[in-house]
Amino acid sequence: MMPALRCRRFVVKLRFALKDLLLAWLVATVFSGVPSTLHALATGADALEATRAAGKMLLPHATDTRVLFAAAAIVHPAVSAFWTAVFAVLLPRRHVTLWAIAGSAAVALLDLRAIAPMLFPAVAALPFWPQVADHLAWGALLGGTLQWRHARHEPAVRRRP
Repeated sequence: MMPALRCRRFVVKLRFALKDLLLAWLVATVFSGVPSTLHALATGADALEATRAAGKMLLPHATDTRVLFAAAAIVHPAVSAFWTAVFAVLLPRRHVTLWAIAGSAAVALLDLRAIAPMLFPAVAALPFWPQVADHLAWGALLGGTLQWRHARHEPAVRRRP
């Protein structure tokens, strides 16, 4: 049975088990920054630039890397949790990885082309394509984990010879 979120006047049914969503959120949150980090290392750019930019979402005037790193440790999981909750309601159970990647591409455009330029200039200043790659990695990791967990829960169907 799938969990449901209940508010006073409506019920939102999640399409995945809560423990599967939490695991998928954790995997996607921890590993989604790998593409931009590898890009920064390969090009000689500052590998902590994206972390500082995430921290500036919470503390826009901070300059100390340690403070910004701590702020990013709050911001990144929170933003990831928000999108995980949205995807938990909207993603279909079939082809979940493909749909999660497609959804994360849409989120990348929303985040990087609409929201960041208006509200988060440090994020908007980051190189675009490595950040898109991070968003796509997030979608692949979230969807892949959910798909893997779903496949593990499905009873094996035996084929007749």
